[in-house]
Amino acid sequence: AVLVFHDQNITDEQQIAFSRNFGEIENSAGGNVTKADQKRLDPLMNDVSNLGEDNRPLAREDRRRLFNLGNQLWHSDSSFRAIPAKYSILSGRVVAKKGGNTEFADMRAAYDALDDETKALVEDLVCEHSLLYSRGQLGFEATPEERAMFRPVRQRLVRTHPVTGRKSLYLASHAGTIVGWPVPEARALLRDLTEHAVQPQFVYVHRWRQYDLIMWDNRQMMHRVRRFDESEIRDMRRTTVAGDAPTVAQVEAA
Repeated sequence: AVLVFHDQNITDEQQIAFSRNFGEIENSAGGNVTKADQKRLDPLMNDVSNLGEDNRPLAREDRRRLFNLGNQLWHSDSSFRAIPAKYSILSGRVVAKKGGNTEFADMRAAYDALDDETKALVEDLVCEHSLLYSRGQLGFEATPEERAMFRPVRQRLVRTHPVTGRKSLYLASHAGTIVGWPVPEARALLRDLTEHAVQPQFVYVHRWRQYDLIMWDNRQMMHRVRRFDESEIRDMRRTTVAGDAPTVAQVEAA
């Protein structure tokens, strides 16, 4: 579920055009704390670099940098949206000299490896996802405006892929609770499932080369970035292909 294309020295326009072959592209608004006058890129491009609008590395205390540290937590892109993402396409324009690997966890294999009792337990569970949950784990303090923007949405914990029919866990650090469960009990189960899903036998580690282009299916993968020297430029740009429908009917989240 991860495709790697080496030596793709492309422009933003070319990346957008390529991505449109697979569906509508998500607008990046609503997925970060970068203000409109701070954005470096087209709204269809997700800026997952460590750079400010001056194309220099962000200061250590910059809220944008602190927010983006959440990308070091396991997640699935846009699971915090009512209609979660289908594909992500990530271009390594300038890669870290050391570190900065991206790790991918196969949530199909992780589901298959569950015992029958656990499969029965999770089959019909629904989680609430929000950027407030993932960033809250790191102590990031959201403004009232951001809290309104990042209101929780509901997602099934077990998804069935519409093409292959294969089941997978749908986990992310964005998942903060399970509908109908006490929060501590829900988070304990989600942590247990995540620890199971990211065991080495389920994980591919991508060590970036300049101009690598990677594409993956968010419906069956989690990923995270690893630490790197943030005094160096790491310019990574993602297009995100929108999903087709919610995983579950949306109601007012708790």
